[in-house]
Amino acid sequence: MWNKVRGSLPLQLVLAAGAAWLLATSLTSVAPTIVITDVEQQAWYQFLMLGKTVYIGLLKMVVGIMVMLSLIEGISNIGAIAKLKSLGGRTLAFYTFTTMIAVSLGLGASLLLPAWQPLTQAVPLAEGATLIGEQAASGGAIATKLLNMALVNPVAAIAGGNLLAVVVFSFMMGISLLTALPEKHPLFEVISGLNKGINTMVGGIIKLSPLAIFAIVLEFSLKGSTALFSQLAMFALLVFALTMLHGLIVLPSLAKLLTGIKFITLFKGISAPLAMAFATSSSAATLPLSMKSAEELGVSPSTSSMVLPLGSVMNMDGTALFEGVAAIFLAQLFGVDLTTTGIVMIFIMAMVSSIGAPGMPSGSMSGMQLVLLAAGIPLEAIAILLIIERPLDTFRTAVNVEGDIIAALVVDKWQRS
Repeated sequence: MWNKVRGSLPLQLVLAAGAAWLLATSLTSVAPTIVITDVEQQAWYQFLMLGKTVYIGLLKMVVGIMVMLSLIEGISNIGAIAKLKSLGGRTLAFYTFTTMIAVSLGLGASLLLPAWQPLTQAVPLAEGATLIGEQAASGGAIATKLLNMALVNPVAAIAGGNLLAVVVFSFMMGISLLTALPEKHPLFEVISGLNKGINTMVGGIIKLSPLAIFAIVLEFSLKGSTALFSQLAMFALLVFALTMLHGLIVLPSLAKLLTGIKFITLFKGISAPLAMAFATSSSAATLPLSMKSAEELGVSPSTSSMVLPLGSVMNMDGTALFEGVAAIFLAQLFGVDLTTTGIVMIFIMAMVSSIGAPGMPSGSMSGMQLVLLAAGIPLEAIAILLIIERPLDTFRTAVNVEGDIIAALVVDKWQRS
């Protein structure tokens, strides 16, 4: 039993959340008034809160560098795209279109549903995060705000947690390296090695997430936020339903409309990579199988070898949808009043951050920070998502891979016409 717990992070998170809830319930049943009013002054409580402090601090420390290295390596791996303007342009256009549909679906459904019950009355904003007022709701003001955020020294951006600037610089640096250096230059191997190292470090940090979950759930439970678990369950159900809607109806309908392929033929042809994506939660690990399935469906090797690697880097429909819904959920949960501008920022940042999401299990958690910072939502909210993020990750990764293969079918059809 111990080996099973030690080897399963989702099980550890569930157990940590359950233990925190049980502890809070026991304490409040014995002395509810004393516990709730004086708990923050207690030494034992401050000690338990260190788990959240350490986890969030380490996450802030590495996330900027991780996003930078991931994007630069991803761009270097798809360098041949830049040499094929027609194929590259059509691929980017289709990926952008489907991602916009996914984010719109997630935000639209979230805003139409009743608001989630806030867990606390007043939650401080994350360090360095600012809310955008109604006076800045015009298109020009939004563009100015985005440019001011994006055009920042990369060192300062990493230090200040400005991931939008990190993304912009990474794209510029990746394209510049591809233009200036040969494809097999040793520098690309160095970048790949650094990226593997930082991902290993992030994997170690993620192992501390049960401590953060325990602290956050204990904190919410002691403040009377007993609705956390029921709301998480409803949130997970909403994300699952929207992800299935996008994967079973929206994407296949686009494939049918643009290529004429039948639903049965499509799903039969992509069943193997979808199963692999579901099992591994990694679009990168599924890439070889995706390329084989695409070619069996009639996609030319020249198209699949370009479109699918690019898709494993930037086509994350399921991730973008999840981040959009999660941002609305967490904003309402933490009592953050989102203006029209804030919603537009979430829309844009969900698209941008999904492009930089690593093709690995829970890879969207790094990009999720970008969305939270844009909306002024506390970064510790990420730890709440980890309770149910991993199971949802399997489904959205499958949708991401499905979108890659459908894009290959569509782009190949355009190239032949």
